[in-house]
Amino acid sequence: MVGSIKVKSQNLHSNGSVQNCASMEEKLDELRHLLGKAEGDILKIVGVGAGAWGSVFAALLQDNYGQFREKVQIRIWRRPGRTVDKATAEHLFEVINSREDVLRRLIRRCAYLKYVEARLGDRTLLADEILKDGFCLNMIHTPLCPLKVVTNLQEAVWDADIVVNGLPSTETREVFEEINHYWKERITVPIIISLSKGIEAALEPLPHIITPTQMINRATGVAMENILYLGGPNIASEIYNKEYANARICGAEKWRKPLAKFLRQPHFIVWDNSDLVTHEVMGGLKNVYAIGAGMVAALTNESATSKSVYFAHCTSEMIFITHLLAEEPEKLAGPLLADTYVTLLKGRNAWYGQMLAKGELSLDMGDSISGKGMIQGVSAVGAFYELLSQSSLSVLHPEENKHVAPVELCPILKTLYRILITRELASQGILQALRDETLNDPRERIEIAQTHAFYRPSLLGQP
Repeated sequence: MVGSIKVKSQNLHSNGSVQNCASMEEKLDELRHLLGKAEGDILKIVGVGAGAWGSVFAALLQDNYGQFREKVQIRIWRRPGRTVDKATAEHLFEVINSREDVLRRLIRRCAYLKYVEARLGDRTLLADEILKDGFCLNMIHTPLCPLKVVTNLQEAVWDADIVVNGLPSTETREVFEEINHYWKERITVPIIISLSKGIEAALEPLPHIITPTQMINRATGVAMENILYLGGPNIASEIYNKEYANARICGAEKWRKPLAKFLRQPHFIVWDNSDLVTHEVMGGLKNVYAIGAGMVAALTNESATSKSVYFAHCTSEMIFITHLLAEEPEKLAGPLLADTYVTLLKGRNAWYGQMLAKGELSLDMGDSISGKGMIQGVSAVGAFYELLSQSSLSVLHPEENKHVAPVELCPILKTLYRILITRELASQGILQALRDETLNDPRERIEIAQTHAFYRPSLLGQP
Protein backbone atom coordinates (compact mmCIF):
# COMPACT_ATOMS: atom_id res chain seq x y z
CA MET A 1 0.00 0.00 0.00
CA VAL A 2 1.26 3.47 -0.85
CA GLY A 3 2.31 5.34 2.27
CA SER A 4 1.86 2.32 4.58
CA ILE A 5 4.25 0.35 6.74
CA LYS A 6 3.83 -3.42 6.66
CA VAL A 7 3.79 -4.93 10.12
CA LYS A 8 3.61 -8.72 9.97
CA SER A 9 0.01 -9.52 8.94
CA GLN A 10 -1.35 -6.02 9.48
CA ASN A 11 -1.56 -2.81 7.47
CA LEU A 12 -0.88 0.35 9.44
CA HIS A 13 -2.73 3.30 7.89
CA SER A 14 -1.53 6.90 8.00
CA ASN A 15 -4.25 7.80 10.53
CA GLY A 16 -2.96 5.18 12.95
CA SER A 17 -5.70 2.60 12.35
CA VAL A 18 -4.80 -1.02 11.78
CA GLN A 19 -6.48 -3.40 9.39
CA ASN A 20 -5.72 -7.09 9.61
CA CYS A 21 -4.89 -8.85 6.33
CA ALA A 22 -6.60 -12.01 7.51
CA SER A 23 -9.88 -10.17 8.11
CA MET A 24 -9.67 -8.61 4.63
CA GLU A 25 -9.18 -12.02 3.07
CA GLU A 26 -12.17 -13.32 5.05
CA LYS A 27 -14.34 -10.48 3.69
CA LEU A 28 -13.15 -11.22 0.17
CA ASP A 29 -13.90 -14.94 0.60
CA GLU A 30 -17.41 -14.14 1.88
CA LEU A 31 -18.19 -12.03 -1.17
CA ARG A 32 -16.70 -14.64 -3.52
CA HIS A 33 -18.92 -17.28 -1.92
CA LEU A 34 -22.05 -15.13 -2.35
CA LEU A 35 -21.19 -14.67 -6.01
CA GLY A 36 -20.76 -18.41 -6.47
CA LYS A 37 -17.03 -18.32 -7.15
CA ALA A 38 -15.34 -21.72 -7.09
CA GLU A 39 -11.77 -22.32 -5.94
CA GLY A 40 -9.47 -20.95 -8.63
CA ASP A 41 -12.07 -18.62 -10.16
CA ILE A 42 -11.05 -14.96 -10.14
CA LEU A 43 -13.51 -12.36 -8.84
CA LYS A 44 -13.33 -9.60 -11.46
CA ILE A 45 -14.01 -5.99 -10.41
CA VAL A 46 -13.76 -3.14 -12.91
CA GLY A 47 -14.24 0.58 -12.53
CA VAL A 48 -15.75 2.36 -15.53
CA GLY A 49 -14.60 5.98 -15.65
CA ALA A 50 -11.48 7.43 -14.08
CA GLY A 51 -12.50 10.71 -12.53
CA ALA A 52 -11.32 11.55 -9.01
CA TRP A 53 -13.85 9.46 -7.08
CA GLY A 54 -13.84 6.59 -9.57
CA SER A 55 -10.04 6.38 -9.45
CA VAL A 56 -9.88 6.62 -5.67
CA PHE A 57 -12.54 3.91 -5.31
CA ALA A 58 -10.53 1.55 -7.52
CA ALA A 59 -7.32 2.44 -5.67
CA LEU A 60 -8.91 1.71 -2.28
CA LEU A 61 -9.94 -1.72 -3.51
CA GLN A 62 -6.49 -2.31 -4.99
CA ASP A 63 -4.78 -1.28 -1.75
CA ASN A 64 -6.93 -3.58 0.36
CA TYR A 65 -7.53 -6.58 -1.86
CA GLY A 66 -4.97 -6.40 -4.67
CA GLN A 67 -2.53 -8.56 -2.71
CA PHE A 68 -4.88 -11.57 -3.14
CA ARG A 69 -4.07 -11.97 -6.83
CA GLU A 70 -5.30 -15.55 -7.04
CA LYS A 71 -8.74 -14.54 -5.82
CA VAL A 72 -9.52 -11.07 -7.20
CA GLN A 73 -8.61 -8.86 -10.15
CA ILE A 74 -9.20 -5.10 -9.91
CA ARG A 75 -8.99 -2.94 -13.04
CA ILE A 76 -10.19 0.45 -14.23
CA TRP A 77 -11.29 1.60 -17.68
CA ARG A 78 -10.80 5.04 -19.12
CA ARG A 79 -10.93 6.36 -22.65
CA PRO A 80 -7.56 6.34 -24.42
CA GLY A 81 -5.79 9.27 -26.04
CA ARG A 82 -6.42 12.13 -23.59
CA THR A 83 -3.21 14.17 -23.46
CA VAL A 84 -1.72 15.81 -20.39
CA ASP A 85 -0.92 19.47 -21.07
CA LYS A 86 2.53 20.86 -20.25
CA ALA A 87 1.35 22.90 -17.24
CA THR A 88 -0.18 19.78 -15.68
CA ALA A 89 2.95 17.77 -16.48
CA GLU A 90 5.05 20.39 -14.68
CA HIS A 91 2.77 20.26 -11.66
CA LEU A 92 2.87 16.48 -11.70
CA PHE A 93 6.66 16.54 -11.71
CA GLU A 94 6.63 18.77 -8.61
CA VAL A 95 4.23 16.39 -6.84
CA ILE A 96 6.44 13.39 -7.65
CA ASN A 97 9.59 15.06 -6.33
CA SER A 98 7.84 16.17 -3.14
CA ARG A 99 6.98 12.58 -2.21
CA GLU A 100 9.97 10.34 -1.54
CA ASP A 101 7.85 7.17 -1.59
CA VAL A 102 6.41 8.05 -5.00
CA LEU A 103 9.79 9.11 -6.38
CA ARG A 104 11.41 5.85 -5.30
CA ARG A 105 8.53 3.79 -6.70
CA LEU A 106 8.78 5.44 -10.14
CA ILE A 107 12.55 5.05 -10.25
CA ARG A 108 12.24 1.40 -9.26
CA ARG A 109 9.67 0.87 -12.05
CA CYS A 110 11.91 2.72 -14.55
CA ALA A 111 9.08 5.22 -15.08
CA TYR A 112 10.62 8.41 -13.69
CA LEU A 113 12.41 9.45 -16.88
CA LYS A 114 9.21 9.97 -18.85
CA TYR A 115 8.04 12.54 -16.26
CA VAL A 116 11.36 14.34 -16.54
CA GLU A 117 10.93 14.48 -20.33
CA ALA A 118 7.33 15.69 -19.99
CA ARG A 119 8.48 18.42 -17.58
CA LEU A 120 10.97 19.59 -20.21
CA GLY A 121 8.38 19.47 -22.97
CA ASP A 122 10.19 16.67 -24.81
CA ARG A 123 7.36 14.17 -24.37
CA THR A 124 3.57 14.19 -24.23
CA LEU A 125 1.98 12.07 -21.52
CA LEU A 126 -1.43 10.41 -21.81
CA ALA A 127 -4.03 10.27 -19.05
CA ASP A 128 -4.35 6.47 -19.23
CA GLU A 129 -0.54 6.19 -19.16
CA ILE A 130 -0.14 8.17 -15.93
CA LEU A 131 -3.12 6.40 -14.33
CA LYS A 132 -1.13 3.16 -14.51
CA ASP A 133 1.45 4.90 -12.33
CA GLY A 134 -1.22 6.10 -9.90
CA PHE A 135 -1.98 9.63 -11.11
CA CYS A 136 -5.55 10.72 -11.82
CA LEU A 137 -5.73 13.63 -14.26
CA ASN A 138 -8.48 15.27 -12.17
CA MET A 139 -6.53 14.91 -8.92
CA ILE A 140 -2.83 15.32 -9.70
CA HIS A 141 -1.96 16.44 -6.17
CA THR A 142 -2.93 13.06 -4.64
CA PRO A 143 -0.81 10.13 -5.87
CA LEU A 144 -2.63 6.78 -5.77
CA CYS A 145 -1.30 3.25 -5.92
CA PRO A 146 -0.46 1.92 -9.42
CA LEU A 147 -3.63 0.75 -11.18
CA LYS A 148 -4.31 -1.84 -13.86
CA VAL A 149 -5.76 0.31 -16.65
CA VAL A 150 -7.74 -0.98 -19.63
CA THR A 151 -8.60 1.32 -22.54
CA ASN A 152 -10.75 -1.17 -24.44
CA LEU A 153 -14.26 -1.09 -22.97
CA GLN A 154 -15.23 -4.56 -24.22
CA GLU A 155 -12.13 -6.12 -22.71
CA ALA A 156 -12.80 -4.34 -19.42
CA VAL A 157 -16.42 -5.30 -18.84
CA TRP A 158 -17.40 -8.39 -20.83
CA ASP A 159 -16.83 -10.87 -17.98
CA ALA A 160 -16.74 -8.49 -14.98
CA ASP A 161 -18.55 -9.67 -11.84
CA ILE A 162 -18.77 -6.20 -10.27
CA VAL A 163 -18.83 -3.00 -12.33
CA VAL A 164 -18.32 0.35 -10.59
CA ASN A 165 -19.81 3.30 -12.45
CA GLY A 166 -17.49 6.28 -11.95
CA LEU A 167 -18.83 8.18 -14.98
CA PRO A 168 -20.61 11.55 -14.81
CA SER A 169 -24.39 11.21 -15.09
CA THR A 170 -24.22 12.94 -18.47
CA GLU A 171 -22.11 10.08 -19.90
CA THR A 172 -23.61 7.11 -18.06
CA ARG A 173 -26.38 6.21 -20.50
CA GLU A 174 -24.18 6.31 -23.60
CA VAL A 175 -21.39 4.17 -22.14
CA PHE A 176 -23.72 1.57 -20.64
CA GLU A 177 -25.63 1.27 -23.91
CA GLU A 178 -22.30 0.31 -25.46
CA ILE A 179 -21.59 -2.07 -22.58
CA ASN A 180 -24.94 -3.75 -23.20
CA HIS A 181 -23.69 -4.90 -26.63
CA TYR A 182 -20.89 -6.81 -24.90
CA TRP A 183 -23.27 -8.44 -22.40
CA LYS A 184 -25.73 -9.91 -24.91
CA GLU A 185 -24.50 -13.46 -24.37
CA ARG A 186 -23.74 -13.27 -20.65
CA ILE A 187 -25.10 -16.08 -18.51
CA THR A 188 -24.46 -14.49 -15.11
CA VAL A 189 -25.80 -11.07 -14.15
CA PRO A 190 -23.20 -8.56 -12.90
CA ILE A 191 -23.52 -6.35 -9.85
CA ILE A 192 -23.25 -2.64 -10.61
CA ILE A 193 -22.31 0.01 -8.04
CA SER A 194 -22.90 3.57 -9.24
CA LEU A 195 -20.95 6.47 -7.73
CA SER A 196 -22.51 9.06 -10.04
CA LYS A 197 -24.40 12.08 -8.67
CA GLY A 198 -26.64 13.79 -11.18
CA ILE A 199 -30.10 13.61 -12.67
CA GLU A 200 -32.07 14.09 -15.86
CA ALA A 201 -35.66 15.32 -16.14
CA ALA A 202 -38.28 13.52 -18.22
CA LEU A 203 -41.72 15.04 -18.83
CA GLU A 204 -43.64 12.10 -20.32
CA PRO A 205 -45.92 10.43 -19.42
CA LEU A 206 -45.65 12.43 -16.17
CA PRO A 207 -42.80 14.72 -15.03
CA HIS A 208 -40.20 12.54 -13.33
CA ILE A 209 -36.51 12.24 -12.50
CA ILE A 210 -34.13 9.80 -14.18
CA THR A 211 -31.09 8.86 -12.10
CA PRO A 212 -27.86 7.12 -13.18
CA THR A 213 -28.96 3.78 -11.73
CA GLN A 214 -32.18 4.01 -13.73
CA MET A 215 -30.18 4.92 -16.84
CA ILE A 216 -28.04 1.80 -16.31
CA ASN A 217 -31.13 -0.36 -15.79
CA ARG A 218 -32.72 0.88 -19.02
CA ALA A 219 -29.49 0.70 -21.03
CA THR A 220 -28.50 -2.84 -20.00
CA GLY A 221 -31.63 -4.57 -18.76
CA VAL A 222 -29.82 -5.50 -15.52
CA ALA A 223 -32.48 -5.70 -12.79
CA MET A 224 -32.57 -2.88 -10.23
CA GLU A 225 -31.89 -5.38 -7.44
CA ASN A 226 -28.39 -5.81 -8.92
CA ILE A 227 -27.75 -2.05 -9.21
CA LEU A 228 -26.68 -0.04 -6.17
CA TYR A 229 -25.75 3.55 -5.40
CA LEU A 230 -22.88 4.56 -3.11
CA GLY A 231 -22.55 8.14 -1.96
CA GLY A 232 -21.81 10.29 1.04
CA PRO A 233 -20.24 13.48 2.36
CA ASN A 234 -16.70 12.87 1.20
CA ILE A 235 -13.87 14.38 -0.82
CA ALA A 236 -12.03 11.78 -2.91
CA SER A 237 -8.46 12.90 -2.12
CA GLU A 238 -9.16 13.05 1.62
CA ILE A 239 -10.63 9.55 1.62
CA TYR A 240 -7.52 8.20 -0.07
CA ASN A 241 -5.34 10.02 2.47
CA LYS A 242 -7.21 8.09 5.19
CA GLU A 243 -9.19 10.98 6.65
CA TYR A 244 -12.19 9.59 8.53
CA ALA A 245 -15.23 9.38 6.25
CA ASN A 246 -18.51 7.57 5.81
CA ALA A 247 -20.84 6.67 2.98
CA ARG A 248 -24.06 4.76 2.32
CA ILE A 249 -24.59 1.98 -0.15
CA CYS A 250 -28.23 1.89 -1.17
CA GLY A 251 -30.19 -0.81 -2.94
CA ALA A 252 -31.63 -4.29 -2.47
CA GLU A 253 -30.77 -6.01 0.80
CA LYS A 254 -29.40 -9.06 -1.03
CA TRP A 255 -26.30 -7.14 -2.10
CA ARG A 256 -26.09 -3.92 -0.11
CA LYS A 257 -25.29 -5.54 3.24
CA PRO A 258 -22.48 -7.84 2.03
CA LEU A 259 -21.06 -5.04 -0.13
CA ALA A 260 -21.14 -2.60 2.79
CA LYS A 261 -19.09 -5.10 4.78
CA PHE A 262 -16.70 -5.68 1.87
CA LEU A 263 -16.09 -1.95 1.35
CA ARG A 264 -15.88 -0.96 5.02
CA GLN A 265 -12.47 0.08 6.32
CA PRO A 266 -11.32 1.60 9.64
CA HIS A 267 -11.26 5.08 8.11
CA PHE A 268 -14.15 4.61 5.65
CA ILE A 269 -17.35 3.45 7.32
CA VAL A 270 -20.02 2.25 4.91
CA TRP A 271 -23.63 2.04 6.06
CA ASP A 272 -26.48 0.56 4.03
CA ASN A 273 -29.99 1.76 3.17
CA SER A 274 -32.87 0.51 1.04
CA ASP A 275 -33.87 3.93 -0.40
CA LEU A 276 -31.69 3.95 -3.49
CA VAL A 277 -33.27 6.51 -5.82
CA THR A 278 -34.03 9.16 -3.19
CA HIS A 279 -30.46 9.16 -1.86
CA GLU A 280 -29.20 9.30 -5.43
CA VAL A 281 -31.39 12.33 -6.20
CA MET A 282 -30.25 14.10 -3.03
CA GLY A 283 -26.66 13.60 -4.16
CA GLY A 284 -27.51 15.57 -7.30
CA LEU A 285 -29.52 18.25 -5.50
CA LYS A 286 -26.71 19.50 -3.27
CA ASN A 287 -24.51 20.11 -6.35
CA VAL A 288 -27.07 22.65 -7.59
CA TYR A 289 -26.82 24.86 -4.54
CA ALA A 290 -23.08 24.39 -4.12
CA ILE A 291 -22.48 26.37 -7.32
CA GLY A 292 -24.44 29.31 -5.92
CA ALA A 293 -22.54 29.09 -2.63
CA GLY A 294 -19.25 29.41 -4.50
CA MET A 295 -20.56 32.50 -6.30
CA VAL A 296 -21.65 34.14 -3.05
CA ALA A 297 -18.30 33.40 -1.40
CA ALA A 298 -16.35 34.99 -4.27
CA LEU A 299 -18.64 38.01 -4.70
CA THR A 300 -18.64 38.90 -0.99
CA ASN A 301 -14.94 38.28 -0.34
CA GLU A 302 -15.77 35.20 1.77
CA SER A 303 -18.19 37.12 3.99
CA ALA A 304 -19.36 34.71 6.69
CA THR A 305 -22.57 36.68 7.11
CA SER A 306 -23.47 36.61 3.41
CA LYS A 307 -22.62 32.91 3.13
CA SER A 308 -24.85 32.13 6.11
CA VAL A 309 -27.74 34.07 4.55
CA TYR A 310 -27.32 32.05 1.37
CA PHE A 311 -27.06 28.82 3.35
CA ALA A 312 -30.36 29.55 5.12
CA HIS A 313 -32.16 30.14 1.83
CA CYS A 314 -30.62 27.26 -0.11
CA THR A 315 -31.21 24.70 2.65
CA SER A 316 -34.85 25.81 2.96
CA GLU A 317 -35.26 25.24 -0.78
CA MET A 318 -33.64 21.82 -0.51
CA ILE A 319 -35.97 20.91 2.35
CA PHE A 320 -38.93 22.14 0.28
CA ILE A 321 -37.86 20.03 -2.71
CA THR A 322 -37.19 17.01 -0.48
CA HIS A 323 -40.79 17.14 0.75
CA LEU A 324 -41.92 16.88 -2.87
CA LEU A 325 -39.69 13.89 -3.51
CA ALA A 326 -39.85 11.81 -0.34
CA GLU A 327 -42.65 10.44 1.79
CA GLU A 328 -40.49 10.65 4.91
CA PRO A 329 -38.14 13.57 4.13
CA GLU A 330 -36.94 13.96 7.71
CA LYS A 331 -34.92 10.76 7.29
CA LEU A 332 -32.89 12.44 4.56
CA ALA A 333 -32.14 15.68 6.42
CA GLY A 334 -28.87 14.52 8.02
CA PRO A 335 -27.28 12.90 4.95
CA LEU A 336 -28.38 15.74 2.66
CA LEU A 337 -27.01 18.49 4.91
CA ALA A 338 -23.75 16.59 5.51
CA ASP A 339 -23.22 16.09 1.77
CA THR A 340 -24.09 19.75 1.15
CA TYR A 341 -21.71 20.94 3.85
CA VAL A 342 -18.67 19.07 2.51
CA THR A 343 -19.46 20.16 -1.05
CA LEU A 344 -19.61 23.80 0.01
CA LEU A 345 -16.32 23.46 1.88
CA LYS A 346 -14.22 21.77 -0.78
CA GLY A 347 -16.28 20.38 -3.64
CA ARG A 348 -15.73 21.06 -7.34
CA ASN A 349 -19.20 22.59 -7.80
CA ALA A 350 -18.58 25.32 -5.21
CA TRP A 351 -15.13 25.87 -6.75
CA TYR A 352 -16.77 26.25 -10.17
CA GLY A 353 -19.16 28.88 -8.84
CA GLN A 354 -16.23 30.79 -7.34
CA MET A 355 -14.24 30.71 -10.58
CA LEU A 356 -17.25 31.94 -12.60
CA ALA A 357 -17.87 34.82 -10.20
CA LYS A 358 -14.18 35.79 -10.24
CA GLY A 359 -14.10 35.74 -14.03
CA GLU A 360 -11.43 33.03 -14.10
CA LEU A 361 -13.83 30.69 -15.93
CA SER A 362 -16.61 31.43 -18.39
CA LEU A 363 -19.76 29.49 -19.24
CA ASP A 364 -18.51 29.18 -22.82
CA MET A 365 -15.78 26.85 -21.53
CA GLY A 366 -18.44 24.21 -20.84
CA ASP A 367 -18.97 22.15 -17.71
CA SER A 368 -16.03 19.73 -18.13
CA ILE A 369 -13.03 21.52 -16.67
CA SER A 370 -9.42 20.41 -17.02
CA GLY A 371 -8.04 19.20 -13.70
CA LYS A 372 -11.51 19.01 -12.13
CA GLY A 373 -13.63 16.87 -14.42
CA MET A 374 -17.38 17.21 -14.96
CA ILE A 375 -19.23 19.90 -12.99
CA GLN A 376 -22.43 17.92 -12.55
CA GLY A 377 -24.32 20.72 -10.81
CA VAL A 378 -24.78 22.59 -14.09
CA SER A 379 -26.90 19.93 -15.77
CA ALA A 380 -28.69 19.30 -12.44
CA VAL A 381 -29.77 22.97 -12.32
CA GLY A 382 -31.41 22.56 -15.71
CA ALA A 383 -33.03 19.25 -14.78
CA PHE A 384 -34.48 20.37 -11.44
CA TYR A 385 -35.73 23.65 -12.91
CA GLU A 386 -37.38 21.93 -15.86
CA LEU A 387 -39.01 19.38 -13.59
CA LEU A 388 -40.26 21.79 -10.92
CA SER A 389 -41.60 24.31 -13.43
CA GLN A 390 -44.31 21.89 -14.59
CA SER A 391 -47.81 23.20 -13.82
CA SER A 392 -49.04 19.65 -13.19
CA LEU A 393 -47.03 19.70 -9.95
CA SER A 394 -48.54 23.00 -8.76
CA VAL A 395 -48.67 23.94 -5.09
CA LEU A 396 -50.57 26.69 -3.28
CA HIS A 397 -48.65 29.98 -3.01
CA PRO A 398 -48.97 31.17 0.62
CA GLU A 399 -49.37 34.89 -0.13
CA GLU A 400 -50.97 35.03 -3.56
CA ASN A 401 -53.46 32.27 -2.64
CA LYS A 402 -53.17 30.63 -6.03
CA HIS A 403 -51.56 27.50 -7.39
CA VAL A 404 -48.09 27.90 -8.89
CA ALA A 405 -45.37 25.57 -10.14
CA PRO A 406 -43.03 24.53 -7.27
CA VAL A 407 -40.10 26.38 -8.80
CA GLU A 408 -41.87 29.69 -8.06
CA LEU A 409 -41.15 29.04 -4.39
CA CYS A 410 -37.47 28.36 -5.10
CA PRO A 411 -35.92 31.76 -6.00
CA ILE A 412 -32.31 30.55 -5.68
CA LEU A 413 -32.91 27.70 -8.12
CA LYS A 414 -34.65 30.12 -10.52
CA THR A 415 -31.71 32.53 -10.33
CA LEU A 416 -29.11 29.80 -10.90
CA TYR A 417 -31.09 28.68 -13.96
CA ARG A 418 -31.05 32.23 -15.36
CA ILE A 419 -27.28 32.49 -14.73
CA LEU A 420 -26.11 29.07 -15.89
CA ILE A 421 -28.66 27.86 -18.44
CA THR A 422 -30.40 30.79 -20.14
CA ARG A 423 -27.52 33.18 -19.29
CA GLU A 424 -29.89 36.09 -18.75
CA LEU A 425 -28.00 37.14 -15.62
CA ALA A 426 -24.36 37.52 -14.63
CA SER A 427 -23.08 35.77 -11.50
CA GLN A 428 -23.88 38.91 -9.48
CA GLY A 429 -27.54 38.01 -9.94
CA ILE A 430 -27.23 35.53 -7.08
CA LEU A 431 -26.62 38.42 -4.67
CA GLN A 432 -29.61 40.33 -6.04
CA ALA A 433 -31.77 37.31 -5.32
CA LEU A 434 -30.61 37.34 -1.68
CA ARG A 435 -31.20 41.10 -1.38
CA ASP A 436 -34.73 40.97 -2.78
CA GLU A 437 -36.95 42.55 -0.14
CA THR A 438 -39.89 40.40 -1.24
CA LEU A 439 -37.98 37.18 -0.55
CA ASN A 440 -39.85 35.11 2.02
CA ASP A 441 -38.28 34.16 5.32
CA PRO A 442 -36.75 30.70 4.68
CA ARG A 443 -38.60 29.46 7.77
CA GLU A 444 -41.90 30.08 5.93
CA ARG A 445 -40.85 27.87 3.01
CA ILE A 446 -40.09 25.03 5.41
CA GLU A 447 -43.42 25.51 7.19
CA ILE A 448 -45.27 25.39 3.87
CA ALA A 449 -43.57 22.11 3.00
CA GLN A 450 -44.26 20.60 6.42
CA THR A 451 -47.90 21.58 6.68
CA HIS A 452 -49.08 20.60 3.21
CA ALA A 453 -49.37 17.21 1.53
CA PHE A 454 -46.62 17.97 -0.98
CA TYR A 455 -45.29 14.48 -1.63
CA ARG A 456 -45.41 13.63 -5.35
CA PRO A 457 -44.42 9.94 -5.72
CA SER A 458 -44.61 10.28 -9.51
CA LEU A 459 -41.50 12.49 -9.44
CA LEU A 460 -39.35 9.46 -8.66
CA GLY A 461 -41.29 7.19 -10.94
CA GLN A 462 -43.39 5.72 -8.10
CA PRO A 463 -47.08 4.84 -8.65
